[in-house]
Amino acid sequence: MKSVNQKALLRESSETLRAIAHPLRLQIIELLQLNKQLTVTEIHQQLDVEQAVASHHLRILKNKRVVDLERSGKNSMYFLANPAFYEIVRIINNNV
Repeated sequence: MKSVNQKALLRESSETLRAIAHPLRLQIIELLQLNKQLTVTEIHQQLDVEQAVASHHLRILKNKRVVDLERSGKNSMYFLANPAFYEIVRIINNNV
């Protein structure tokens, strides 16, 4: 029988994977892996989506601690909170 802590950890892990499992968010993770840090403007321009759309998806990833940000003056620089998130994407892509 799983403990309450194990169940909570599995639930949180499932929610994080669900947050990652969106084509645009996967692209954001890949962009951040390649570029290390990007502003929301750079992300929306590179993905050719509206800035509000990019911001929405970044917020979801930030809430699940997939990405984090560092404020630099007026800009917020987004980066992967843990490079292992890209490894998840890479492993999945190698098995497709």
